[in-house]
Amino acid sequence: MAKIVAVSVSGKKGTRKTNVSEAFLEVESGLAGDAHAGSWHRQVSLLAQESIEKMRMLGLDVKAGDFAENITTQGIDLLSLPIGARLKTGDTAVLEVTQIGKTCHERCAIYYQAGDCVMPREGIFARVLTAGKVSPGDEITILE
Repeated sequence: MAKIVAVSVSGKKGTRKTNVSEAFLEVESGLAGDAHAGSWHRQVSLLAQESIEKMRMLGLDVKAGDFAENITTQGIDLLSLPIGARLKTGDTAVLEVTQIGKTCHERCAIYYQAGDCVMPREGIFARVLTAGKVSPGDEITILE
């Protein structure tokens, strides 16, 4: 079963995010209270726990939220998802994948804090199609 390991928010872009016990995904905006929320294609960022574990194996002291991802997942191959794939998260929220990876034009605070940033290579981005609450432990389902 694919699931959410952590939900994280921050008030400023380019910084590590704080894990929260739950958050609300707002339609065409993102996670309520997060700096990345807004009317654009990268409303929500997702990164696999497996990617974070790879960084830990390299000796980095990192955890969920440290790469500025909103939703840390487990058991789903995020990079295999095509643009347009839809993910049901929690009871009602639906996300649509809009971007795989990203270009970093300069090294962000995360790079300097953690020694590397895996988000540009292994993170994905989505927009919110259907609102809903998300929490760690919630199931993630790929919709047809």
